[in-house]
Amino acid sequence: MTDSTPRRREKAIDIQPMPAKSVEAPSTVEPEKGERPPEAKPSPSSNGRSRRRRPRRRSSSARPHADRVMLVHADPNGTQIAVLEDQQIVEHYVTRRDDRSMVGNVYLGRVQNVLPGMEASFVEFGAARNGVLYAREVGIAGDEGADIPRIETVLKSGQTILVQVTKDPMGSKGARLTAVVSIAGRHLVLVPGAKSLGVSRKLPDRERARLRDIATELRLDHHGLIVRTVAEGAAREDLERDLERVTAVWKEIESKAQKAKAPRLLYEEPELELRVVRDVFNRDISRCIVDDADLEGLLRAYVRQTTPDLDERLELFIGELPIFEEHRVAEQIRKSLERKVWLPSGGHIVIDRTEAMTVIDVNTGKFVGKSSLEETVFAANKEAAVEVARQLRLRDIGGIIVVDFIDMEDLGNRDGVITTFRRELERDRSRTQVFDISPLGLVQMTRKGVSSGIIEAFSDPCPTCEGRGLLIHDLD
Repeated sequence: MTDSTPRRREKAIDIQPMPAKSVEAPSTVEPEKGERPPEAKPSPSSNGRSRRRRPRRRSSSARPHADRVMLVHADPNGTQIAVLEDQQIVEHYVTRRDDRSMVGNVYLGRVQNVLPGMEASFVEFGAARNGVLYAREVGIAGDEGADIPRIETVLKSGQTILVQVTKDPMGSKGARLTAVVSIAGRHLVLVPGAKSLGVSRKLPDRERARLRDIATELRLDHHGLIVRTVAEGAAREDLERDLERVTAVWKEIESKAQKAKAPRLLYEEPELELRVVRDVFNRDISRCIVDDADLEGLLRAYVRQTTPDLDERLELFIGELPIFEEHRVAEQIRKSLERKVWLPSGGHIVIDRTEAMTVIDVNTGKFVGKSSLEETVFAANKEAAVEVARQLRLRDIGGIIVVDFIDMEDLGNRDGVITTFRRELERDRSRTQVFDISPLGLVQMTRKGVSSGIIEAFSDPCPTCEGRGLLIHDLD
């Protein structure tokens, strides 16, 4: 069989419409990497167009189990953190000393101009490019069922406004902003001025009920609370201490905002190491290995203060090889930069990224199977579903994603592939929405992206072809 398997196409085309970013119910949202508060779900907008309710991400009460290990590599130029599941890297975080992420930072900004036709405004907040603040992010949605106010009735040019970065600048696009500020702690997220009380849907039902009862008792007037996934197993005292910390941070922001002149940074998220430990290092992680004694001491002090029972899982790396070489992480990172990814059976997937979306193609490659074409295709697709889910997490690919699985005639096989794909995505910390396989074998999905991925971190566009990768012939 050739590298590109012939595909059996059907005449009927049934592609479901693609939604934009998901909007979850406030009572059940788990904020993503930047730990943003839930957005209010509006009803019909003021221009008369109805806003269709978007499908919600499926919740799993029994998450797939895997041996999870976190590796922290300190370097003079920055820090890298890798999360391994069964010795395979699935998440990678990198920061440079001169290129820190702005996600989570709170600024006192100044509205530069308001664009009613875009239902957005541009805000000067201190970065090289102005950030964009959409009408639904202004935070004045009114009562449930009411229309979102027209942005020109809420914001005026020159007005000062408190904003938080929810998405780093990418390419020619400025940062995404929200006026619904949230302060992330270890176990809780404080949403000043909100009335909502949410608990992560990723937690088991019994644990969600226990944490909701505690949060209800601790909740402050005029502030909303979100209980994070990391809070699983936490005692009431842990949540109380966390609430005191985030409340103190908010009071400091308020104090600075009263005295500052826009644009001004009011609150900066911690360094990458502390952010990742805060957001990722939970009871699912069996070991957190750090290769620098000073950094290990800093992280240990934070863990002892916030989650003392995880202290014994933190350890200092001692070995002859660098930590990433010892655990074969460097090799896996290099492979993640390639366009083609080989599967264990001999098949492969091809990942192509465009401005609008990412397209992933599945091929049988060298895999020829044993009994029938349908069985061969089914096996290749299931293997690809697992690897695609891992690559999305590792490369931190966001936006619209289309996966072109090899066509299957058996409806049971189609269901088996999409079930496998969804199960693997249950491990993903970023919010995803996945639709069923279309008659053409395509799976449409979205994945929430916050920052640039691993390819942007370890590569630069070619100065000659500007990333097109083509050798242009002389046309003269």
